[in-house]
Amino acid sequence: MARDLAELPTCTRCALSLTRQRVVVGSGPMGPALMVIGEAPGRDEDEGGEPFIGRSGRLLFQLIAEEVGLSRQECFVTNVVKCRPPANRTPTRDELSTCRPWLSEQFQVVRAPLVLALGNTAARSVFGFEKGIGQTHGQIVQLGGGRGMATYHPAAALRGGPSVVEVMRADLRILKNLVVTP
Repeated sequence: MARDLAELPTCTRCALSLTRQRVVVGSGPMGPALMVIGEAPGRDEDEGGEPFIGRSGRLLFQLIAEEVGLSRQECFVTNVVKCRPPANRTPTRDELSTCRPWLSEQFQVVRAPLVLALGNTAARSVFGFEKGIGQTHGQIVQLGGGRGMATYHPAAALRGGPSVVEVMRADLRILKNLVVTP
């Protein structure tokens, strides 16, 4: 299984491989307290090669540190789609399904007991939610041998302001009660 992940940086399984600068695999320790999953890399991530390194990432990990007590280095961070969609559009169903085996393999290798999905696309892809994030955020769900929860994507908080940040803070306080540190 891990052998397949070694092929991820050179993936050409979908058309996103034609427009990306690099595959954004993910970063963080194996066996972390928390696995954080976003939608897809943005411009900063496509250039830098790591997920959540722009403004959204700074806000996200500030909130996780303040509300959950975990640093970025204690989390494994990835996206459901590993390549940046043109103009930061939402990934298509085909792109999501093409990338799904990579994420499934990451779940098996990373082995995080707790998963945080960010935004509609990640929540639907990871947890199978049909309703939007406004109705599903903060709900604890069973996920394989662990548990998970969805909250707003930090980009929504940057656009939506303090009210969205406060909802994220409340969700993260729920998550804090589930964290088991190694």
